[in-house]
Amino acid sequence: MKKRLRLTRQRDFQRVLATRRVYSGRGLVAFGVASQAADAGVGAADRIGIAVSRRIKGSVRRNLARRRLREAARSQLRGDSARPARGIAFDVVLIARPEALTLPFPELQLETATALSRVAGR
Repeated sequence: MKKRLRLTRQRDFQRVLATRRVYSGRGLVAFGVASQAADAGVGAADRIGIAVSRRIKGSVRRNLARRRLREAARSQLRGDSARPARGIAFDVVLIARPEALTLPFPELQLETATALSRVAGR
């Protein structure tokens, strides 16, 4: 996933996690907020941040959950430009749960699409 499509700063993560737009599913929890870059009038795209619950023990398993969730989210972005359908860009944080390791990948993709549609109002 390209760097301009990712949340990279801690303050961005904290700003998104402080919101009330929440989706909770079997394999992930999603938080979303309208991007501040969109408020400034800058041509912004949706940005996604990935985090993993510490309930997933072992760094190998946490990295696997992170990679699976990142790929599921990447498949939901709208091509290279990643322009939002309604013209409002959103910052979304996806937090992987332990079930993200055991869910079949098509189900994880479906859950990611549902989470993005709910928190980003699509």
